[in-house]
Amino acid sequence: MINMNRRPVRGILIGRMQPIHNGHIQVIKKTLEEVDEIIIGVGSAQLSHELKNPFTAGERVMMVTKSLSENNIERNKYYVIPMEDINFNAIWTAHVKMMTPPFSKVYSGNPLVQQLFEEAGYEIKTPILYDRIHLSGSEVRKRMLNNENWEELVPKPVVKIVDEINGVERLQNLNRKEISEL
Repeated sequence: MINMNRRPVRGILIGRMQPIHNGHIQVIKKTLEEVDEIIIGVGSAQLSHELKNPFTAGERVMMVTKSLSENNIERNKYYVIPMEDINFNAIWTAHVKMMTPPFSKVYSGNPLVQQLFEEAGYEIKTPILYDRIHLSGSEVRKRMLNNENWEELVPKPVVKIVDEINGVERLQNLNRKEISEL
């Protein structure tokens, strides 16, 4: 419970969540042991319908929100915010700060993100990654493309949403070469 006599400690975790997988859920749960609230920045929100970024920001927000609910993470403990890339590192942290509630800790394993936020005066935490060989968005997408068991790597709501939007078919269609390219 948040003590109303002090400001909540809020952290931010930014990732593409293409799609959110069980490793992300473990990082979020672990982070919530250290902070009162977490901001989940759905990165590269402007990108979709690409092999590396097949899902829209709205689809990813839905996947994250439903997955956190399924994992009994209280709704008042997190904010899910789409974050567009601006491709201008000198002002990126100010852009993130403008788009989110206030935060004091940044959780990231990305060296550039760590450097930029460290220069802006934030406390940086490197989250522990869980089973990184299997639990990555790249692995999930690879399995989708190869008709392998990707479902075991993601929360159940992600499977339902991917099915609802024909996400595997979308990804496989994106991977096809045009006849003129052959």
